[in-house]
Amino acid sequence: MASETKTSYHKRLFLQLIVFSWTMVLCFVGFQYIREKEYKSEFLNAQLQQYNRHLLTTVEDGKPFEEYIATHDKPFDELRISIIALSGAVVYDNTISLDSLDNHRGRPEIADALTKGTGYNISRQSTSDGREYFYSATRGERAIVRTAIPYSSTLQDLLKADWSFLVVMISITVVMSIVAYFTTRKLGKDIERVNRYEAEQERNRLKRQLTNNINHELKTPVASIQVCLETLLSGINLSEEKRQELIERCYAHNDRLRRLLNDVSLITRMEDGSALIGKERVVINDIIAEVAKELEMLPEDERLTLHSDFNDEVIIDGNSSLIGSIFRNLTENAIAYSGGRNIYISLLGNDDKMCKIRFEDDGKGVEPRHISHLFERFYRVDKGRSRQKGGTGLGLAIVKHAVQFHGGTITATNRPNGGLRFEFTLYK
Repeated sequence: MASETKTSYHKRLFLQLIVFSWTMVLCFVGFQYIREKEYKSEFLNAQLQQYNRHLLTTVEDGKPFEEYIATHDKPFDELRISIIALSGAVVYDNTISLDSLDNHRGRPEIADALTKGTGYNISRQSTSDGREYFYSATRGERAIVRTAIPYSSTLQDLLKADWSFLVVMISITVVMSIVAYFTTRKLGKDIERVNRYEAEQERNRLKRQLTNNINHELKTPVASIQVCLETLLSGINLSEEKRQELIERCYAHNDRLRRLLNDVSLITRMEDGSALIGKERVVINDIIAEVAKELEMLPEDERLTLHSDFNDEVIIDGNSSLIGSIFRNLTENAIAYSGGRNIYISLLGNDDKMCKIRFEDDGKGVEPRHISHLFERFYRVDKGRSRQKGGTGLGLAIVKHAVQFHGGTITATNRPNGGLRFEFTLYK
């Protein structure tokens, strides 16, 4: 069991570190990829802008721009050159007939050039010839010069991001992952060793506390039994009525000892041998019905009326004895200490995974300072009255352990209108 826990803890640490490191790497790679594409696009645009400005100067000086285009070197082969009026009309294009060209004022790169002075578009399909181009436009006082490079394998290679850094980053991350595996493995073992030690210390503390509490609880009934037996064996001339009283007192204390030992045994089984406790199909409605019948058989001065509000049949995979102990101990607690006349059991929720149940009485409740201690072993709100009622001080502790055995949690609060309310969940 400890080995499984250790492995699980190590895996959790390792997976968290791997997810974090690879997320960081992917974010960096994505950011670097976008930045490099932007850099290369801006560098390409800068080359075209330089050519655009030279040509624009020729156009605005009134010199023959066609001669400039024919005689001067172009930055790229297959360069498409357009001269566009500020109105958007194309006045020159070196590859396409002007008759087939519409107004270009709405083109993204032209719109940017009109507002910002320059503009470029990385990949846009031309409506004139259907080819994809990289466009770069520059605005002057009277015209706009736009150059475009058709998308080819050369241009794609030029704009393609350099992935060599990715290989380096992946290599570094793989090495870090291997190092992280062995580091978290050692760290997981160390942490698990500490956790096991602390858990063992806590178990030992609880066992010592339980032993001390049991010894304390045993003293009173054992002392009383001893006094009664010594009196009976002393040879003192006792009336039959007094003799019967001493025998009944011995029996009552013996019964209390028996219940105490049974409760201690049950808690020990749940703590140390929960894997050995069997599970089966349990219908909670049937258990509540049994508790209701048991209540009806009690003397009238101890009897409480049980009101059940279960609209659904609730079935869980659990231990029938432990689930029964939940309802019976809560019921006995209400009978002994609530001072009320009614018990209410309600189904608050029921689905495929779990059910949520409320158990409450209409008694006087308890002072708020006692609420957080109710599930502690041998904790008593009224010590004298608890012992007088014959309680072992373990009933609510058993309830808590039984609920936890079924994967749930339990809370205790005072009802707004008086009485004590328990709400607990049981997983199916």
